[in-house]
Amino acid sequence: MRPGKIAESVLKRSVFRQIKYCNEDIQNGAGAGCDCAIFHIGSRLFASCVQEAAISGPMDLGLLVGRCANSLAAAGAEPVAVSLGILLPETVEEPELRALMETARASCAKRKMQIAGGHTAVSAAVRMTVVTVTGYGKLERTLPGVTVGQDIVVSKWIGLEGTALLAEKYSESLLTRYPAWLVERAQGFWKEQSVLPEAQVALGRHVCDMHDASEGGILAALWELAERAGTGLTVDMRKIPIRQETVEVCEYLGVNPYELLSGGCLLMTTKDGEGLTEALEEAGIPAAVIGKVTAGKDRLILNGDEVRYLDRPREDEIYRGMTGEDKQSEHPLWGDCRVGKIENTKGEWRIL
Repeated sequence: MRPGKIAESVLKRSVFRQIKYCNEDIQNGAGAGCDCAIFHIGSRLFASCVQEAAISGPMDLGLLVGRCANSLAAAGAEPVAVSLGILLPETVEEPELRALMETARASCAKRKMQIAGGHTAVSAAVRMTVVTVTGYGKLERTLPGVTVGQDIVVSKWIGLEGTALLAEKYSESLLTRYPAWLVERAQGFWKEQSVLPEAQVALGRHVCDMHDASEGGILAALWELAERAGTGLTVDMRKIPIRQETVEVCEYLGVNPYELLSGGCLLMTTKDGEGLTEALEEAGIPAAVIGKVTAGKDRLILNGDEVRYLDRPREDEIYRGMTGEDKQSEHPLWGDCRVGKIENTKGEWRIL
């Protein structure tokens, strides 16, 4: 199988069909587009989620903690704790383990989360450190959910996480084409990774549903949002906010920004999209209404006079970007984006 998320068809066939629910305390469990399990303990509601990866250094562990916190926030929960499973290769020494834990502690402290436990072991079966982060959160209520007619709102910009990764890896090469300030800004997108602030604002505005855009980018997030609700959607591609730095980095590397890691970007549905965007803007968080939830199962992407159907999520562009593999011709949406005019409006870059 290909790297990254398991294909949705395989998940439904070989994972979800094998799960039988036998505990009435589980309110929301495994399913397409469901990043968190929600369950009762007594009269209280809690949420949990899991993130895992083979990591190359401490910063990667910090990112996994952040992704867990984002998934919990998107479920309407307040992140409170994590447990860590760390499987080390035999080549790792104690100072490296200490550095991992220091990064995990700092990442948790920034989000007011506690490292509540875990397991650490060494195995000859692994060549890289493998980390599993299980996050826990508490919530007052579950979100009402997606229904036909709701506005689709997106916070900040797409492709932030992937842009930062690519700008770090290819900094020397990018500097041969772009000014240092642009590359440095792209690398600094790590600072935009948390969606906790916008989730908190959205909960105060009676948001109906939320989904953090991570692996697979904004297109995968839109598909998962609609698939989970069993609805269609119509999205105007030109309204999807994108930073100029992301456009430049992706063009240089032949990567589709719409299918690129988008940690830091939160999808929301609401009956009052303009009201929600105004509330987010007042809190200093850029946001835009990009489309609507529709009846049926058609998931449409508008690009000027052109209409395309949204495809099932594919392998995230970050895997191709990190290997330098060039398949740009396979991405017609990105082809349209590359030749479009880009304008800066209130600090946001959009394709015109």
